[in-house]
Amino acid sequence: MSVIKKERIFVGKNDKIIRYENNLVTLTLESGESFEKLEPRRLFPISRVDQYIILIDEDGKEAAIIRNFQSMDNESAKIVQESIDDYYLVPNILRIYSIVDKNGALVWETETNRGFKRFEICDRNHDIKVYKDGRLRIRDADDNRYIIEDYQKLDKHSKNLLTFDL
Repeated sequence: MSVIKKERIFVGKNDKIIRYENNLVTLTLESGESFEKLEPRRLFPISRVDQYIILIDEDGKEAAIIRNFQSMDNESAKIVQESIDDYYLVPNILRIYSIVDKNGALVWETETNRGFKRFEICDRNHDIKVYKDGRLRIRDADDNRYIIEDYQKLDKHSKNLLTFDL
């Protein structure tokens, strides 16, 4: 039994991307082949934000790769950038009002740059990442992400609440 391997598609200057709906896009290749309902995602969301964007189909499979925004026409690059910016919109936590342990989950009440947010964290060792530069990345039980730009710059009350988690 032979296995047919799909050739990897790299998006080029002559391929077009248009907005489908919400964060989804449609890719039309120069050949005329079209793929709808694709979701752009970064392969390297922290280190290479403008490189290696994958377009994922409805089944969660890779449909195509964008090596970098310079490999696309300007309008397509703009649409992909807007879709990615919306998907990766990460609220910045400015103040922590409380962190309470309820049945093993940590319930956070915070003020972010997008307003008051209350969320739960199931596994503090896995869902809170501390970086050397003082940033914290937090992932809640619903897979939403939050960031604290520099926990040392938080008010005293917020820092005190974090001490048992760091």
